[in-house]
Amino acid sequence: MIVVLLAAGLVLLYVGAEMLVKGAVAVARRLNVGPLVIGLTIVAFGTSAPELTVSLQAGLSGAGDIAVTNVVGSNIFNLAVILGLSALICPIRISAQVIRVDMPIMIGVSLVGLAVLNDQTLSRIEGVLLTFGIAAYTIFSFCLARRNPSDVLAHELEQMLQEPPLRPAHSIGLSVAAVIVGLVLLVLGAKSLIAGSLRLARLMGLSEAIIGLTIVSVGTSLPELA
Repeated sequence: MIVVLLAAGLVLLYVGAEMLVKGAVAVARRLNVGPLVIGLTIVAFGTSAPELTVSLQAGLSGAGDIAVTNVVGSNIFNLAVILGLSALICPIRISAQVIRVDMPIMIGVSLVGLAVLNDQTLSRIEGVLLTFGIAAYTIFSFCLARRNPSDVLAHELEQMLQEPPLRPAHSIGLSVAAVIVGLVLLVLGAKSLIAGSLRLARLMGLSEAIIGLTIVSVGTSLPELA
């Protein structure tokens, strides 16, 4: 039963994230939203939807360790495994902006996270401040890309999302339906993954933190790996 819950949770999270991103991108394109905006918002946040839903569900279930270690483990997995495998397959070209601007911000945010969690509690006020932080970073990135239209990262986002417009008249309805179904699958997947993780932790005598750092974080990072 534990294996079924974990497997079902991982599959639902992956499929849900894919449907959410593709549906939201399609809706945005029909509303004439630019590729750069889509890339910096829908695609960026959509691939993190599994981490968000799982951490929310873990928090609601009283599994605070899983909620936090899921985020920590996902970041470790993204940096070590996803970047490592990508570089093994094909050398990665890195924009100068990423090194000068985005990476220092990432390190700074990690230090802020360490500071706010130092007392082993994340308060609502700290959560609000962190949320405002990501909103500010998104606006900053958008403004920076607009001021530097030749920037490699902005150009790659534009190219990645340059697809033919949707043709069927009912495509907008199907896209909205895909977003809704994707959200439902994400919630169901998060519930299943958390339930299986908690049972596995109790069965093997492991802490929730270990489960969050390994199985849960790897599972929620699948969209980025794909």
